[in-house]
Amino acid sequence: MLRRPDCCNRRALIWPKSGFLGLFASFRGRPIYQELCPAVLRSPEETGRSGRADDDVRCYALFLLAGNRLLIDPDTMWQITVGQWIIDHRAVPQTDVYSFTMRGQPWISTQWLAQVAYAKAYAVAGWSGPVVTAATAIAATFALLTRFLSRRLSESTTLVFIAAALALTVPHLLARPHVLALPVMVAWGGGLIAAADRRGAPSFWLLPLMALWANLHGGFVFGLVLIAPVALDAVLNAEPRERKSLALRWAAFAVAALVAGCCTPYGWNSLLASQKILALGGALPLIMEWRPADFGSVGTFEVCLLFAIGLALWRGVTLPPLRIVLLLGLLHMALAQGRAAEILALLAPLLLAAPLAREFGSTEAASSAAPPLRGVLVAGVVIALATCTLGYASVYRFEPHSRGSPVAAVAALKKLNLARVFNDYDFGGYLIANGVAPFIDGRTELYGEKFFVDHNAASGLMEPENLFRLLEEYRIEATLMRTQSAATKLLDHLDGWQKVYADDIATIHLRKQNALHTIEPAVDAKAK
Repeated sequence: MLRRPDCCNRRALIWPKSGFLGLFASFRGRPIYQELCPAVLRSPEETGRSGRADDDVRCYALFLLAGNRLLIDPDTMWQITVGQWIIDHRAVPQTDVYSFTMRGQPWISTQWLAQVAYAKAYAVAGWSGPVVTAATAIAATFALLTRFLSRRLSESTTLVFIAAALALTVPHLLARPHVLALPVMVAWGGGLIAAADRRGAPSFWLLPLMALWANLHGGFVFGLVLIAPVALDAVLNAEPRERKSLALRWAAFAVAALVAGCCTPYGWNSLLASQKILALGGALPLIMEWRPADFGSVGTFEVCLLFAIGLALWRGVTLPPLRIVLLLGLLHMALAQGRAAEILALLAPLLLAAPLAREFGSTEAASSAAPPLRGVLVAGVVIALATCTLGYASVYRFEPHSRGSPVAAVAALKKLNLARVFNDYDFGGYLIANGVAPFIDGRTELYGEKFFVDHNAASGLMEPENLFRLLEEYRIEATLMRTQSAATKLLDHLDGWQKVYADDIATIHLRKQNALHTIEPAVDAKAK
């Protein structure tokens, strides 16, 4: 068993022994330090395993060097713009102030704190700021995951889990709010699962993580939902005489977590906001990150899944029934929605660590003595990283991908001084960042299912009549679409629309009554 370091024992002395928290005796002192205290997470015997500081540094350096990869999503631009609006107005948005189609409609940003962090970083260091912020969060995520796993599993097993997690999460590791919430999710999930592993209840010291998560990203609702199955696992595996009291403690924690999740500028509305995402229905499969897994060609997800199945069959892995249910639930989410693959990748190893350790042998350390000069070493590493980061950022230019940044086209569009522009979905973020009101942008929950589906059908000409209807219904003055899109090709030959700008990325068509493209076909005289 892991022994608590002296620092944890000293802090346990000041834990409340009476009142409301005193009712839950098992919460006093022990659990939170077992779950989160650095002196417990890393003991001298573990310093040779994966998850050491040098591995964390490599992870950070990897994503810093691939910084432009973190900026390929055009949504990053409107996220930063919203964050700056919050800073300037010292308030969070309650209605839409950016688009001309939904202006004034109710809209809240449940990820306001992450947006402010990115906006501050951008204001200080340009695009280097969001890249460094996201890279730091990613490194912290895998550092936490490594530390949780290395408490239970061998170096080789931990390495396999980390490699698989990295492979599955890379497609969605972007400079967006959800990345800043990933380390919080791992710490929260690790705390809950660690409590279930010891047949106890989680510490109330985990609740600040829920409050932080609720202000960083709307995915905190999943963290609340996760409490129920993990609690059931802990209660059913506890001694029969302890089940009732344990269930009450988990119930008290769940209620407190629900309250913590409402500690946002929006209160209860932060919880209700997730309903708008789920209500998008037919719009979700049209968004890349929400599409179900596609096994039409061999991909990373399929390779990892087949490897896991084969390894389980070969080694004869057995799991407790509720862990199987939890694992299958995470797998179902990942199969149904591509963006849920990161949840499976980061939480499944935590669910499997204790059962695998019991079945194949634990690697828990017996000593808890803290390494000498630990603080000095950490400070030295941080200073070295900061120095290298500043040096690299000074010679390398980070910038968003050109596919979502029609720089020249928007410059030409702004000269026309128009108010109603029908734009490509991916251009919405760049338009917001440059002060042009978009027809649509990445805030899909604001526009709703029908609006988004109609726009998608119009721009792709799946339903050409939708394009004509939207152009007339919203009195569109110009269009800004991808040069290779079907709608652009049609407008090239449509009377009343004149092409005024085009490059490899975007094309602008201006509504102009005398713009004629139709040529009456010649009729063969013999056919008369």
